[in-house]
Amino acid sequence: MNETLLPALMGLGTGLALIVAIGAQNAYLLRLGIDGRLSSVLAVVLVCAVSDALLITAGVVGIGGLVEAMPTAMVVIRLLGAGFLIVYGLFAAHRALRPGRAEVLVPTESEPAQPTQGAGVALATTRSTGTGAAVVTALALTWLNPHVYLDTVLFLGSVASQQVGEARWWWAGGAVTGSFVWFFALGFGARLLRPVFAKPGAWRVLDGIIAVVMLTLGLRLALGG
Repeated sequence: MNETLLPALMGLGTGLALIVAIGAQNAYLLRLGIDGRLSSVLAVVLVCAVSDALLITAGVVGIGGLVEAMPTAMVVIRLLGAGFLIVYGLFAAHRALRPGRAEVLVPTESEPAQPTQGAGVALATTRSTGTGAAVVTALALTWLNPHVYLDTVLFLGSVASQQVGEARWWWAGGAVTGSFVWFFALGFGARLLRPVFAKPGAWRVLDGIIAVVMLTLGLRLALGG
């Protein structure tokens, strides 16, 4: 039992420790989870979790060495990712400084939220964003981030390689489980924050935080950090 359970628990803890942080991917999923349709949230959660699973598996089978051997490709990914993050951060900053028309979202059982007019209440929503656009954004935030290759493929792959025999696959399974648990909890648990975000000021604060996160990460990537 210890030969399987212990590596799995270690993988679960390591995966969660690495992924539970304020980053571009988590910030986007948080906003979408608060304000998005269930279909869009589910699609993005699956994109994030499955992407993590693929990257962790790649690290376990030893593709980390290939990533290290392709510095030019990593530079291209870094610059594309930096540009995407900066543009998204600017949009978030615009929403924070100049929110949209007056609306309050009131959750119902059949829909995540229904717009109700309210005087003097400004709210920039993501519900107008279709599932396809949300998925494309999630894919870009995941696969155009060079740190995901360094952290998930190289770091987690190197830690997994320290396990002996089948234990490394139990470790990998624990890490993948951690990703699924986290993304589902963040995506669908964010709905609990909707009462807080009935106030327009809360949306402006959230978009301001997202703008800072996205722009900071984007500039760091652009400068080679």
